Amino acid sequence: MMIRSLVAAVPLVGTALIGMPAAQAAPNADLTVTEMTMDKTLVAVAGLNTVPVTLTVKASYTGTAAAPTLYVIFQLSGTGPGPSQSLYSTPLKLISGTPANGTWRGPVNVSSSANGAYYTDGIQVGRFDPASGDTTNPAQPPESIPLLRVSGRNIPHFSAKVTPNPVPAGKPYSVRWSVINSATGKAYGTRLKVALGNGAGCSGRVDQVPTVLTDTAGYVTRSYPSTAADSPNCLLVPGTEAPLGGLDMLAPRATIISATPARASAPVGTIVPVNGTVAGPPVGCEVLLQRLYGASQWRTVGRSTVRSSGRFTLDAQPAYKGSIPYRAWFWNCRNYPVGNSKTFYIKGT
Repeated sequence: MMIRSLVAAVPLVGTALIGMPAAQAAPNADLTVTEMTMDKTLVAVAGLNTVPVTLTVKASYTGTAAAPTLYVIFQLSGTGPGPSQSLYSTPLKLISGTPANGTWRGPVNVSSSANGAYYTDGIQVGRFDPASGDTTNPAQPPESIPLLRVSGRNIPHFSAKVTPNPVPAGKPYSVRWSVINSATGKAYGTRLKVALGNGAGCSGRVDQVPTVLTDTAGYVTRSYPSTAADSPNCLLVPGTEAPLGGLDMLAPRATIISATPARASAPVGTIVPVNGTVAGPPVGCEVLLQRLYGASQWRTVGRSTVRSSGRFTLDAQPAYKGSIPYRAWFWNCRNYPVGNSKTFYIKGT
């Protein structure tokens, strides 16, 4: 199956795949921005090329860094914060004045994948690094800064084919990644440098992930151990800061769930533990206990979550005398689809 939907695979633009750390409540008290200009506000870019936009920032920095750099964060207009809607500049260097009253300059490199209009969301000290653990909000720029409008053509399209699909618990798998021209539906015709990451390698700086080359048809295949299936797998197109584009996905799993009551019969109203397992395991995902009403209507009568061992425990409570049908129901969670156990029975006495 070719994974294309946003549920299983997330296309990315100029960003780390998992996104930058969530901003905290405290603003950066050491940085005050008074002005920011761009040498161009309309950019046309095609394919896997980039176009630099020179940024000039006037600001006051009163912190302790001896030679502070700044970086600018752009957000796609009309969206909320998210990893697939952000652009990050290279480190802007101090070109005149002092940190307390100076001017910084440097580029943001724009790719065709960044097609759209971007507003300046904030300016921060240092350089873009989602692993840095910065606990302050970026300084707010002046409201007069115009939008950066990007017109992208021949934008790359990313896809991934997982084998086997779904991936059985405890088994290795492979992913055939592809990068093609979305306008033509064909490859770009050259071997492309991409980075293939897993887990933390999908959330840090792209220059920290080893690179490989696709073939001339735009394909590259990577084998993964079974343990990699439940953390993000990604293909990144390297950029100067965050990736220029890419794809983030979890390998599809099969939901294999079983459940067994601790007792086959119990007096009406007595709680009977139901113990079960889900292969994988999908830790923290919800499991429901359902009871059959009438001939075909299943209703939820209890809830639990999957522990790190893959086990869960539900409490059944026979409501009447006789054989009562139950099942454990698993909701769609991360890369595990909906599934249920075999029907089991508890006899109320």
